[in-house]
Amino acid sequence: MAELTKKDETQSVLKAAWLIALVTIASKFMGFLRDMVVANFYGATLVSDAYFYALQIPSLAIIILGGVGGPFHSAVVAVFSKLLPNFDSKPDEVVNKLYNTFLTVSFVFFAFMAVGGFFFADKVMGVIISAGSPELLSLAAEHFKIMSPIILIGGIIGIFYGILVTHKQYILPNLSPMVLSLVVILVISLAHNDKSGMVLAAATTVGALCQLIIQLPKVRELGYKLKPNFDVVNNPQFKNICELLFPAILSSTIGQISIYIDMFFASTLKEGAWTSVVFANRIFQFPVGILVTAFLVPLFPIFSRLAGEGDIEAIKRYFNKGVGVLFFVGIPMLILILLLARDGISLVFERGAFNSDAVVMVSEALCFLSFSILPYVFRDSITRVYYAFNDSKTPFIIAMSSIGLKAFLNWLLILKLDMGIAGITLSTTFVTLFNAVFLGLFIHKKVRLDYKSLFINLVKMLFAGAVTFVICWFAGLGFENISLPKYVFEAVKIMTIMMLTAGIYVSLNLLFKMEYANELLKRIKK
Repeated sequence: MAELTKKDETQSVLKAAWLIALVTIASKFMGFLRDMVVANFYGATLVSDAYFYALQIPSLAIIILGGVGGPFHSAVVAVFSKLLPNFDSKPDEVVNKLYNTFLTVSFVFFAFMAVGGFFFADKVMGVIISAGSPELLSLAAEHFKIMSPIILIGGIIGIFYGILVTHKQYILPNLSPMVLSLVVILVISLAHNDKSGMVLAAATTVGALCQLIIQLPKVRELGYKLKPNFDVVNNPQFKNICELLFPAILSSTIGQISIYIDMFFASTLKEGAWTSVVFANRIFQFPVGILVTAFLVPLFPIFSRLAGEGDIEAIKRYFNKGVGVLFFVGIPMLILILLLARDGISLVFERGAFNSDAVVMVSEALCFLSFSILPYVFRDSITRVYYAFNDSKTPFIIAMSSIGLKAFLNWLLILKLDMGIAGITLSTTFVTLFNAVFLGLFIHKKVRLDYKSLFINLVKMLFAGAVTFVICWFAGLGFENISLPKYVFEAVKIMTIMMLTAGIYVSLNLLFKMEYANELLKRIKK
């Protein structure tokens, strides 16, 4: 019976992963369309640089802190999943009170931060992009003022996401970012003459507000009623949230410091450098974000419950299964980015204000960033295990220790080795690897994971990937002799290399008897 339950739960996780993947694909695709529209209207210019510099702190709130997988979402899931008898339970009075305490304190804190951001926008931007021109600083400060309310909106969205995921409501949290993208696309498409980017900044703020509003009805339907309170004294569960949340916020904020270091170094490079790094990150997050979100969102509540029950063997089993699948899918993603980055970016973005120079800058940044895929998925996966054991201090300490490494690598790669934009994303890859390695080493204090079988499988998959890359690289060279219209050529090449990569990679893994390839084949046959 116990074995049946485990099997049912595994199937439940896989079904949820597929569902979340489909929803996340839709949301990410809409975000991709938004980036295409923004690139078309603003290109890689001073205006786009100013917008993306100003957007970084609001993005910290709505994506890093408040997004799915962020500290607020993670803290709510880790604590509330232990308080509810099961995922279908309605919250009792104690749970409702805890929800309102957390919501009230978060609202006050983020409101204070948003007001401060508005009144000190010029000083904040002056610190972040001190090497930029006066025109860039002034324009970025104006954009930041317009988007400062997003700082308040982000934390609240994170709490709502956590509540919804705790109750296995996966669709809305992963679909709602689409609303922000839709608003931005609609508004800037109507405002054809927005030469300063102010309309773009305003549309981003309105979209974030809409993203918050659509969560409210479902949260109320689950039984959570709004009754603000400040019951923070002698409240052990609120203390548990804070003990998990604040180090996680600091850890995420520390991670953002690395981005601010990148922003400083990017401001020393040519116009459009930061926009290129941002677009490279967005493109990177399109497939990788779908992959990570699809598997880790349904797994995290299970990790938390199993940690509460002390079922260490189940945690090890789920971790290896999840990370193994992430590795299996991540390797062909890396291959395709290395082979097709320039063709893909040209096909999707090269129109309007986004010219061939911008294509070169973004593809260069993306290729060096792509090497972080495997450490990225491992880092995010193992961080959830730390959170399941209510330990966010260790990830924070490791993230803190990587700041100096990030600054040194940027200095070395950009200023000394003159790698330019590529130096920014390559240093990010090294820092991601650093975090993944040390998170993997220190987890033994909580649980001794079975790394041997995981990494033996990884070596086999890497070998299959290397063979696939070489064959597909030579296949790509064959396209140089084909004469077709530019966009048709790029589309045909991309589709051909994608199918060839998938076919060779999966075939080699089947030859190596990899369970992930066998499962994929079974699902395709069904």
